[in-house]
Amino acid sequence: MDLKKLAATLIPDQDLLPLGKYEEMYPPRNLPPKAEVTRLAPSPTGFIHLGNLYSALADERIAHTTVGIFYLRIEDTDEKRKVEGAVESVIRSLKYFNVNFDEGAEIDSPLNKYGPYYQRQRASIYRAFAKDLIERGLAYPCFCTEDELNAVREEQTAQKLITGYYGKYAKCRNLTEEQIYANLAAGKPFVIRLKSQGDTSHKITFRDRIKGEITVTENDQDVVILKSDGIPTYHFAHAIDDHFMRTTLVIRGEEWLSSLPVHIELFKVLGFPMPAYGHTCSLMKVDNGTKRKLSKRKDPELSLDYYRKAGYYPVAVVKYLMTILNSNFEEWERKNPQSDYTQFKFTIEKMGKSGALFDLDKLNDISKTELSKISPEDMYAFLKGWADEFGSESDKAHFADKDYVISILNLVMGIGGKKRRKDIERAEQAAAMICYFFDDTFSPVYEYRFDKDTVNAVLSGFSAVYDPADDNSAWFAKVKEVAASNGFAAEMSDYKANPSAYKGSVADVAEILRIAVTGSPNSPDLCTIMAILGKQRSLSRLAAARVN
Repeated sequence: MDLKKLAATLIPDQDLLPLGKYEEMYPPRNLPPKAEVTRLAPSPTGFIHLGNLYSALADERIAHTTVGIFYLRIEDTDEKRKVEGAVESVIRSLKYFNVNFDEGAEIDSPLNKYGPYYQRQRASIYRAFAKDLIERGLAYPCFCTEDELNAVREEQTAQKLITGYYGKYAKCRNLTEEQIYANLAAGKPFVIRLKSQGDTSHKITFRDRIKGEITVTENDQDVVILKSDGIPTYHFAHAIDDHFMRTTLVIRGEEWLSSLPVHIELFKVLGFPMPAYGHTCSLMKVDNGTKRKLSKRKDPELSLDYYRKAGYYPVAVVKYLMTILNSNFEEWERKNPQSDYTQFKFTIEKMGKSGALFDLDKLNDISKTELSKISPEDMYAFLKGWADEFGSESDKAHFADKDYVISILNLVMGIGGKKRRKDIERAEQAAAMICYFFDDTFSPVYEYRFDKDTVNAVLSGFSAVYDPADDNSAWFAKVKEVAASNGFAAEMSDYKANPSAYKGSVADVAEILRIAVTGSPNSPDLCTIMAILGKQRSLSRLAAARVN
């Protein structure tokens, strides 16, 4: 069979370059000796989940710890799954979690010398190598219809055989020259398949950078490398792209282990050195006492939108994932509590070999700790960013006055004080906690423990003497005066010595004022709250809280 003629017939493109030219166009990168080049290569479906962030964080940390490159490639060979704006969504979602690319699709970077970074735009490169494989007798056209392939699959399944296109089931593998040209003349659509040279009786020992040495059988599947529209399959495209983008390390989920024999053979027939591979363990959760993989259908916490909408502090999410990704991160964190996590020396060797247990409670604890450490300005920026994107119209309006909100945060969360509050997990929670500082969301429940005449007398009495210029000492002295004039003990020691002699203590008077001003019997320092609210708003609340 004239293989050159066949290759020219199947792939008649006139603009294909000699294969050596591609090596010149995409030369080895000029990087330090141990620098790693890693990539994230999602399909443009618009959905990015925790598993993607998990892998992307490992890619980004390894690349930047070794002074290497982390790039974004879009594997858009399946046009049906494409969603408009998906690439921008991926970049935006990862940037929120401080995972940034050095080059790639939609990245404005002087390093963008290994593109295009969309696979559909690289079709001529794949077709050049597919043509070469045909010329070397390592690829061939397949005219099998979908119905024929389904029939083969059903037969294999019935006989409990491995499904696929191999051996006697590879119907088009040994077509004669006449049969091929007759099919072409009849206008039959075709795909290009790899003519596998593998033998499943042979084993291959492969060193996985995460899991260590693993043994797989050789590939004997004649996988499709070019689809009927001339666009490559993932298997074929990724091998060519990882070579010419000079990827040194591919981190991917363990579900790809089954494809490893195919990928090993593709690199071999293409004549390319393989990058290193590291297969990550699956993210697991405990459900009704048993472990299972996180599921898109069952677990809302798998979606990154879950963390953004709930207002998790991004550094907290990243630090939590770091505890799963590298077994020594927590120890380093304890020894370096004030250090940025990027100073930690991330290594692939410390990544787990088996299922990683995702623990939302632990994430919440880390989030509390991280939010208790940031400055007022950073807290305000974080909360405002959440409110602008996910908050209600009231939330958006509340964060318009930066100085007012920061004064609230200083009090409510203890920012700037000696004792920082450590029970705030998320922006959503924090926004709800400060609602009573704003009239549009102040919805008090006036539940007093005293009769209406006593309550009204306390509220009127304090309103008459309140002065926002008073410091805490002067403010509390006036609370004591009101307490004494209404039958309450001004001193706690007096009340404890003879409780039956009084209606209650000065603490009870303070509670009445607190309920009136904040709508709750529990709040931070009331004197400071009233100072933040201002005299007019404070007095209005005291008046509105009177019992009719």
